[in-house]
Amino acid sequence: MIYPSLSQPGLLLMDMDSTLIQCECIDEIAGFLGIKPKIAAITRRAMEGELDFTASLTQRVALLAGLDSRVLQQVYDRCIVLTDGAEELISTLHRHQWRVGLVSGGFTYFTDRLQVRLGLDFVAANQLEIVDDKLTGQVLGSVVDGAAKRDHLLAQARAWNIPITQTVAVGDGANDLPMLHAAALGVAFHAKPAVRAEADATINSGGLAQILSLLDQ
Repeated sequence: MIYPSLSQPGLLLMDMDSTLIQCECIDEIAGFLGIKPKIAAITRRAMEGELDFTASLTQRVALLAGLDSRVLQQVYDRCIVLTDGAEELISTLHRHQWRVGLVSGGFTYFTDRLQVRLGLDFVAANQLEIVDDKLTGQVLGSVVDGAAKRDHLLAQARAWNIPITQTVAVGDGANDLPMLHAAALGVAFHAKPAVRAEADATINSGGLAQILSLLDQ
């Protein structure tokens, strides 16, 4: 296998929850309702590929109905911790004229803030509906599922004139597999067994900067 090269412009898209950051945002939101174990169990099964992602997300978001939207800022402030090596990976790729983005089955509230914080070139995620400062339990628009993640990878590569041979996708859950398969290099990062079994490369310990060692220099 010929891996993408740092000597040419490229594109890396990664998952957010449990990849770029060290938590699952929806589980942390659920903690404010006292139902974190219930939501986390559904999240785990979805990430392992045991449940349809869109159906499971719809089910989990519905359980958040009525929650004060200000909780989202508290989750961002208290729970969002970058994975070791995240900033090194992003800055190094940018120095080599690569584009870096997030494609997440999580929520725009968090991806938008991380885009500003880290200087990311692209983000896509699900938008929680908020009415009168309360979560309605609904997601606006189409759900960013596995197929959507793959489509974003292909679309952004075309938009930036980056050959598919210069693309990398990184994720941990079953909903990341379509984009891992579509990229020239699909990396399972601290991933579920089903994802590790199908990825081109696996990183089971350590930080995100290890991805740099997989690229041709």
